[in-house]
Amino acid sequence: MSNEIRPLILVTNDDGVRSPGLLAAVRSVLDLGEVWVVAPRVQQSGSSRSFPVHKVQAEETMFAVDGISVPAFAVDTSPAQTVRHGLLCFLPRRPDLAIAGINYGENIGGAVTVSGTVGAAIETASFGIPSLAASLETDRQYHFGQSTEVDFSTAAVFVRRLAQWMLAHSLPPGVDILKLDVPAEARPDTRWRITRVSRQPYWVSPVMVDEQGHKHLHGYIRQIDPDTLEPDSDVHAIAVEHVVSLTPLTIDLTANVNLKQLQDTLHGQL
Repeated sequence: MSNEIRPLILVTNDDGVRSPGLLAAVRSVLDLGEVWVVAPRVQQSGSSRSFPVHKVQAEETMFAVDGISVPAFAVDTSPAQTVRHGLLCFLPRRPDLAIAGINYGENIGGAVTVSGTVGAAIETASFGIPSLAASLETDRQYHFGQSTEVDFSTAAVFVRRLAQWMLAHSLPPGVDILKLDVPAEARPDTRWRITRVSRQPYWVSPVMVDEQGHKHLHGYIRQIDPDTLEPDSDVHAIAVEHVVSLTPLTIDLTANVNLKQLQDTLHGQL
């Protein structure tokens, strides 16, 4: 019998531990390693990489997936704080791969860091763990629920393919996260391409004025300016081409400029 240790795969999300999207992700990688689930107890969409200040409660449970028991923890806090607890308190060893998702709703454009899915992936990546943030384009009505009407099967195929590759290869230097966004109508043979994050926000907040003249933010809607949309962006891939978008992300938020030149420009001004 082989004594080889199977890869440890952490699966998390921001939609809650009972999300069908999370289950689809778990099922897609179940035979690729030892899978552990550490996810928020309830819906936490839009929580970014937040760390709420309160005492964190965690419930140890068990997932039954295709007759296999998967250890799981439901944690009463944000996705980022959830995975930090998972990494430091619950998991038996350092994961070889972290997967956040599969999310209800595409995480694309300039507001991408609002996403709890991406926030969880940023947190695991900050520990040096190769991370995958996976999202499926869905109608807005599904974003804050756990509907079984959404079909995650195609997105799960792409999650599995990327997980296999990430377990077998190192991410390129400077890449900490792969952000996967799958169009709603995608199939396993849908074309994919590498993209960058668009500077367009994509999700915007309409402003409503009440009878007293007070302004209020009224939910959020999709909004695209086709005249300035970058052809190599995640928004263009999903909303225009309807192809799978794969975006390499880095936790280094430093602007891509010549630092010495910028220092010389500011010399004597500060």
